[in-house]
Amino acid sequence: MPWPSRSTAGRWTVSERAAGLSAPAKVAARNVAANRRRGGDIRVVLGPKTVGSTSGFMGTLALAPGEYVSEHYHPYSEEFLYLVRGQLTVRIEDAQEIELAPGEGFMVPTGLRHRVMNTGHEDAHAVFQLSPLAPRPELGHVDTEPLPASGHAEPVPDVGGRR
Repeated sequence: MPWPSRSTAGRWTVSERAAGLSAPAKVAARNVAANRRRGGDIRVVLGPKTVGSTSGFMGTLALAPGEYVSEHYHPYSEEFLYLVRGQLTVRIEDAQEIELAPGEGFMVPTGLRHRVMNTGHEDAHAVFQLSPLAPRPELGHVDTEPLPASGHAEPVPDVGGRR
């Protein structure tokens, strides 16, 4: 006799949720299109569009010396940033600047305005993760300063997800 689609309580069980997940997936950052709309080289490597994730997304950020990701906030998500190489400064709410060195991570709480800047003399490379997902992709990111001049022609990043 086949298992019912939902538990008797009307909720999915852990086993039922696991059975509905997509297969494990490997994605190379070099195979993901870069988005430069907000500054730097941003690539959503693992997300709803690339692997069907449902709880958040992860990607890479590369910034040349003097480059920055324009100020923004995430109304639904926390952002985690881990610096692999170089030097970054994260400005929070125009009031606080946090310096990051390689091997250090930083969490931006939901709703806080932040800007990420390469204040060093070499390229900076970081990994970021945002979670949970916004109800719709276009609600997940709110710009709070003009975008860098090079970004006006590029579309809003499409991380995928429910629309």
